[in-house]
Amino acid sequence: MSNTALHAAAEAGDTAAIEKLLADGTPIDARDGSGATALLVATHANQVESAKALIEAGADVNAKDNIEDSPYLYAGARGHLEILKLTLAHGADLKSTNRYGGTALIPASERGHVETVRTLIEAGVDVDHVNKLHWTALLEAIILGDGGERHRQIVDLLVKAGADVNLADGKGVTPLQHARAGGYKAIEAILVAAGAH
Repeated sequence: MSNTALHAAAEAGDTAAIEKLLADGTPIDARDGSGATALLVATHANQVESAKALIEAGADVNAKDNIEDSPYLYAGARGHLEILKLTLAHGADLKSTNRYGGTALIPASERGHVETVRTLIEAGVDVDHVNKLHWTALLEAIILGDGGERHRQIVDLLVKAGADVNLADGKGVTPLQHARAGGYKAIEAILVAAGAH
């Protein structure tokens, strides 16, 4: 039952219990029924201190659960910036992908996590990675975003990072066409200025 205790301590943010369990020999990357490690459980709950204790003790930031989420990917997708930065400092695999074939940058862009997107771009995540839906981070920010200020900032960050503004989706629809269809004038202006057609 020690795995359960470590997962429970991680979820509760009980770093003292985590440290004691690890000192007693509990395997740090043991899995629960969903395939999650204690670090992934801490990441789900955005328990920064738990995550920090586990990462500093050597937990695998790239260990995936049964649905292909890892602490790094989940922190990026959910905008859990402090945990994301810890995973990046401890060997996060920037090329790893989720069950949709997307990098952490794609869901971060879709969900409007501006600082997370900035952090992932600075870390070197491929801005033009195409997922299984044939969408890039730029396309997801436009198609699944709300056209508001956070998504405008994300489009701007992606464009400044060299995202291909003419990389179309699987049906041949470009980012500019999607922005126009959504009535997203500010995003349209950024794309046009960057040479989108």
